[in-house]
Amino acid sequence: MELQIVLAILGTAGVMSAFLFALKGLLDQVPDVIRSWHRIMEEARRPHSDHGPEPEDQRRPSAGIDGSQ
Repeated sequence: MELQIVLAILGTAGVMSAFLFALKGLLDQVPDVIRSWHRIMEEARRPHSDHGPEPEDQRRPSAGIDGSQ
């Protein structure tokens, strides 16, 4: 009976240790996630120019693979 109690205590301690290790790893990532979220929100709120991509006929001709135009 005593052996079962000792094993239960050791097992519980091991599970709690693994749980706390995983929780610490997760909580260590929270500040980076919050910073990224703020960056995304700032970019979404920033006014963007209404200029889309240039039409095909107004772009500069690009050189081909062999250097020809």
